[in-house]
Amino acid sequence: MMVGITIGQSLWGGTWSVYPAAAAQPLQTMTDYATHPAKDAILLGLQKGFIWKYPDGRFYPDKQIVQSQFVASLVAIRGIKETAPVPELPAGHWAKGTYERAQKAGILTNIKIDPNKLLTKEEAAQLVFNAWKPYRGVKMNGYTHTGALITWGWMDPAPAGQPRFREDLPVTRGDAAKMLGYLWKDKEQLELGEKWAEEFERSLNISNGQISGIVPKGDKNFTIRVSFVTMENGRLGYLNGESFKVNLQKVNATMVLSIRSNFDSSDAGIFHYQTQTLKRDIKSKQFSLTK
Repeated sequence: MMVGITIGQSLWGGTWSVYPAAAAQPLQTMTDYATHPAKDAILLGLQKGFIWKYPDGRFYPDKQIVQSQFVASLVAIRGIKETAPVPELPAGHWAKGTYERAQKAGILTNIKIDPNKLLTKEEAAQLVFNAWKPYRGVKMNGYTHTGALITWGWMDPAPAGQPRFREDLPVTRGDAAKMLGYLWKDKEQLELGEKWAEEFERSLNISNGQISGIVPKGDKNFTIRVSFVTMENGRLGYLNGESFKVNLQKVNATMVLSIRSNFDSSDAGIFHYQTQTLKRDIKSKQFSLTK
């Protein structure tokens, strides 16, 4: 992650002509976002190292974010190290390294590269969907990127009295911090879910027509459940830390491991297993039912 932090400090540091010189502002720390609606998201991003302050210690939450800042944060959250060519930027360009990492990860798909471009909601939302395609699939059919991301709950709708899905509205640094906070949390949860799925798989055993295992204990933040559908269309369920032994002739061919947050509707992974082979199929909640 240090690669992302180094990149971000240079890109978020206010070195472009599109922003007034940060050094000309009075020296302050948290005062420009201490009472801001995005305060918690900003603090999270600063703590985790995927957003950054200006050199004068201010965050400027109400300034419109530029493309390179947002791309740098996505690269940092994804932890991307490999690169792919970005011929649109010349050798030695201050943003080239960041954009080459983003290119490798597909973040720049169908994006017009312009590091200094002030982002609208639609432009930011498209970058989010590009970055998160490996985790949650593609956007919902029939929606713009803005509409889909608002429906998913990771972007605020337009202010009251305006069309809910206004794609042309500017995205501020505070808005970006909130969106990026959702991505950080989601990636962290999915990685935790993968760890617990691997723990669960190590416990599985098939012997004498029965499948047995142990549901991962997890932690207080998640409900982990293993479930079966019986031949009579009933349900068998086992929760955090419980052991099970099930007769394979009495259940359908699929066993489900679900890991869900106890605080919201998010998941840390939904895994389907064929009970005869234990082959895994990831069914985590998707942006869209189709890919």
